[in-house]
Amino acid sequence: MVDSLPPSERRIAEYILQNPDEAILLTAIALGEKSNTSSAAVIRLCKSIGFSGFQELKLRVTGDLQEKAAVDYRDIKPKEPHKDISEKITAHTIQTIKETMNIMDTSQLNSAVNMLINADSILFVGFGASNIAAMDAEQKFIRIDKKVQSFSDVHMAATAIANKGPNDVIVGISFSGNTQEVAKLMELAKQNNSKTISITKYGKSLVTSHADTMLYTSSANEATIRSGATSSRIAQLHIIDILFMCVASEEYDDTIKRLDATREAITFIRDDKYQTKKGR
Repeated sequence: MVDSLPPSERRIAEYILQNPDEAILLTAIALGEKSNTSSAAVIRLCKSIGFSGFQELKLRVTGDLQEKAAVDYRDIKPKEPHKDISEKITAHTIQTIKETMNIMDTSQLNSAVNMLINADSILFVGFGASNIAAMDAEQKFIRIDKKVQSFSDVHMAATAIANKGPNDVIVGISFSGNTQEVAKLMELAKQNNSKTISITKYGKSLVTSHADTMLYTSSANEATIRSGATSSRIAQLHIIDILFMCVASEEYDDTIKRLDATREAITFIRDDKYQTKKGR
């Protein structure tokens, strides 16, 4: 989030990133002096990045210092060995998922799960690479008999949202959080008093400003050559998997019946005897 922070908070954040071992030993007043700001700016920074106070920030930095340093993600090189590329992608994927879990707010997750369980209908919207996560969510939740749709066409999404109400849930997916189309659709949903969930990178954004419940993915930067938003797509799919599994767990008995029914339906379609008979 460092580049999106106000100037004084950015100076503090940059100082912490450059001097983490020293920063965790300082008071808010001392950190303000070291960064040529103030203790008030330190407290504002804590609030901006979602912490209750300076002590929580220091605890999180301390925890990060104790973890093994992750391999930095780099672009591929010309004619690079495939083994090296595999190791880079794997390390970055693991790091992205881990960071996403580190910033998971359990209360927000619980809220999102309850919304999905009690919804009359669910609509996932995402464009570009984020539409992959939206379609994955549609496929998963259909299997447990949820009335769910996903849209890649903004006009179709707007038409559907126009007919939604207080018992419906709109889930907006955008890595940046500033995809104009997703933000406008979320705003439209709020005008109709529909419930809204956002899935974005960590931090405040246009999309989160219209969300009742906010779920965040790691805000790690994408490399230049990224094969369709590699890390952000993985993180979004991970969040979708978590939401699905949580809903399935809460409705376990019904979920098992519905998954069995869908499995039998697919088996029926694939049955060789059925196909042979229809072919005749």
